[in-house]
Amino acid sequence: MSPPQDLEDEQGGGDPPGDLRSVLVTSVLNLEPLDEDLYRGRHYWVPSTQRLFGGQIVGQALVAAAKSVSEDVHVHSLHCYFVRKGDPKVPVLYQVERTRTGASFSVRFVKAVQHGRPIFICQASFQKAQPSPMQHQFSMPAVPPPEELLSHEALIDQYLRDPQLQEKYRVGLNQIAAQEVPIEIRVVNPPTPGQLKEMEPRLMFWVRAQGYIGEGDMKMHCCVAAYISDYAFLGTAVLPHHWQHEVDFMVSLDHSMWFHAPFRADHWMLYECESPWAGGSRGLVHGRLWRQDGVLAVSCAQEGVIRVKPQGPKSNL
Repeated sequence: MSPPQDLEDEQGGGDPPGDLRSVLVTSVLNLEPLDEDLYRGRHYWVPSTQRLFGGQIVGQALVAAAKSVSEDVHVHSLHCYFVRKGDPKVPVLYQVERTRTGASFSVRFVKAVQHGRPIFICQASFQKAQPSPMQHQFSMPAVPPPEELLSHEALIDQYLRDPQLQEKYRVGLNQIAAQEVPIEIRVVNPPTPGQLKEMEPRLMFWVRAQGYIGEGDMKMHCCVAAYISDYAFLGTAVLPHHWQHEVDFMVSLDHSMWFHAPFRADHWMLYECESPWAGGSRGLVHGRLWRQDGVLAVSCAQEGVIRVKPQGPKSNL
C-alpha cells in the first residue's frame, strides 16, 4: 500500500484546524502494553444493549495484531468471531499469536479475553506492497456529496418534529440522539416516515471519524475503519421488517474485512450496506467503503443473530 499522505487531494475532506486528535486514537482504540504480544483495552462507549460494541473489539484486536508486524506490511484481511458477550464493566485482554511471518504475508491470531474466557477471536493477514498489472473494481454509486446532506443530529431532529411519526420510532430516535459516538454520519436518501414500511435491505451513508487522525500510520486508519464498519451494519437486514416485527435480540456472530486501497478514516467515505439474505434467526450483510474519489477502499461482510418478539393473537374486539 502507498502511504496515506498520497490521498490528500484524491480523497478530499481536508484536515481540521488545530490538533483536535480523534478520541478513536487517543482513547477508544488505545491499548496498554502488559507484556510482549499482550495488551489491555478499556471501553469508552457502551450502546443501549449494555454489551461491548463489536466494532471496538474488532478495532482494538487489529491494533494489537498490527503492533506485532513490521512497518512495511499492512493488513489486507481479517476474519473474526464473537463467541461470548462482552462485559462493559471490566477491561479486555488481547493475546497475540504470531502464527506466521513470511516474506510477503504475515498472519496473526488474536484472542480477546474477559473473566478468563475468550469473548472474541480474530485472524488478521498482513502483506507487503506488491505491484499488479491485473486490477479492476466496481463503480461507486452516484450519490450526493456529504456537504449537501443533513447531519445525523439534524436528520433525527427533522424526524422528531414530524407529527406523523409513530411513537415506537420516536422512542428509538431519542435513544440514538442521546448516544455520543466518535463518528460523523450523513445518511443518503433518508426515508420519510411514510416510506418506512417500504424499505429495502439497503443503506448508504457517508461516515468519518470525529476529530483529526492525520497522515500517520496507515495501520491506524485501518483500525479506525474496523471500528466504523460495525456501526449500523447488521441493522440493514432489519430494514424491510422493522415495521412488522420488533427486534428482541440482535448481535454479531462474525465479521470479515478486506482492505483494498489506502484511505484516511478521518475523511468522508461512503458506506454502502446491503443484506442479500435473512432467515433462520440470522441476517447476512455486505458492505463497501468508498473514498470520495470513487476508489473502493474496504469490503466487509457480517452475519448476526436477529430474534424478534413473538406476535400475540389479534383481538377481535
